[in-house]
Amino acid sequence: MADLERITEVVEPEVIALGFDLVRVRIFKSSEVGDGDEMTLQIMAENPATGQLILDQCAALSRRVSDRFDALEEAGDVLIADAYRLEVSSPGIDRPLTRLKDYVNWAGHEAKVQLTSPVEGNRKTLHGDLAGLDGETVLLDDKKSGRVSFPFADVQSARLVLTDRLIAASRPLDTSGADEEEFEDLDLEDGEDLLAKQED
Repeated sequence: MADLERITEVVEPEVIALGFDLVRVRIFKSSEVGDGDEMTLQIMAENPATGQLILDQCAALSRRVSDRFDALEEAGDVLIADAYRLEVSSPGIDRPLTRLKDYVNWAGHEAKVQLTSPVEGNRKTLHGDLAGLDGETVLLDDKKSGRVSFPFADVQSARLVLTDRLIAASRPLDTSGADEEEFEDLDLEDGEDLLAKQED
């Protein structure tokens, strides 16, 4: 299995070089019919000015990461030995909460959290409004238990819940660089930059 920590170490500087923030790096088996056991490397990033990435930014990041991986492979450092697909995406409105600052930035909004260790009556799944942080402890007003707290390190997965309040609070979608003409002009080569298949 590929070393996710090592991949993240390689990917993050490329994300930062383009002025973006890394949200998440994930490797998983593709579930599409005909993909077999092919792996997908998902890189989720955002432009701090908008909280998202548009099409051109995804393409630029995909090219940059692919070039970096190719250079490392030529030097004998193969990060993923098997065939895989590179997927670069924006976090979306109902984004995953992967960083401490996410719990501050989205305080007051509804989230679902899955924990590695139980809290409040042996529960590992919580659902309620984020209430910020106390150091590295997450505060959440759970719908069943009221205010609960748990270490950020115990979060297995967490994401915002799509609500009218969240939609209203989210920054308007920046559609510059993604008009109809540019989508029509997107050829297969360009498409491979957005969902690039890498093979050894």
